[in-house]
Amino acid sequence: MRTIRLIGGMSWESSAEYYRIINRETNRRLGGVHSAQCLMWSVDFDAIKQLQHEGDWERLADAMKDAAHRLERGGAEFIVLCTNTMHRLAGAIETAVALPLLHIADPTAERIAAAGFRRVGLLGTAFTMEQDFYKGRLQQRHGLDVLVPDERDRRIVHEVIYNELVLGRVRPESRQAYREIIARLIARGAQGIILGCTEIMLLVSQDDSAVPLFDTTTIHALAAVDLALRPA
Repeated sequence: MRTIRLIGGMSWESSAEYYRIINRETNRRLGGVHSAQCLMWSVDFDAIKQLQHEGDWERLADAMKDAAHRLERGGAEFIVLCTNTMHRLAGAIETAVALPLLHIADPTAERIAAAGFRRVGLLGTAFTMEQDFYKGRLQQRHGLDVLVPDERDRRIVHEVIYNELVLGRVRPESRQAYREIIARLIARGAQGIILGCTEIMLLVSQDDSAVPLFDTTTIHALAAVDLALRPA
């Protein structure tokens, strides 16, 4: 079993879900009282959030590279970055350490392709929905047609994430707002919906959508288990 090295804390609410999913799946596959070998470096999300909204991606890159170096010194074989938004800095992490990064968009795209879909809606932070680092990877590497909500809906999705979900607050009013946003993406032709922020799975489930949801938290965590248990 390879040791799974995680950069977490963005937010700790979703990082806790990574830990739970990884260990539950490892036990399901191996039986007995098996659990995963994990090492996590968890950052202070308040500092990360502030730098994100200031647009200081250079200092954010330094923080992610520092976390990767700490995991590398701990004997990491591969790195899992427990957040969609901070994959904007995936390249900086990959050049900073001699370790592969399990990019969250890739197993997500593979699941979508396996379902036979090409056009998908994307929910996430404003950074993920509006910038090209995530949509571009899905489009250019995996041939997906990615739809994002309109400006008003993007603002709602973003504010719910940062003002509620990262604090573990799950409000019925916000779930209903997300349902309506999902429905509007479906009306535009989305065959599935990517939950492209690791906290969104705390708010909505398949019951909230008429088309399949692709929960990146679960997909990424399961892909980490696949890699950890792959024969050498």
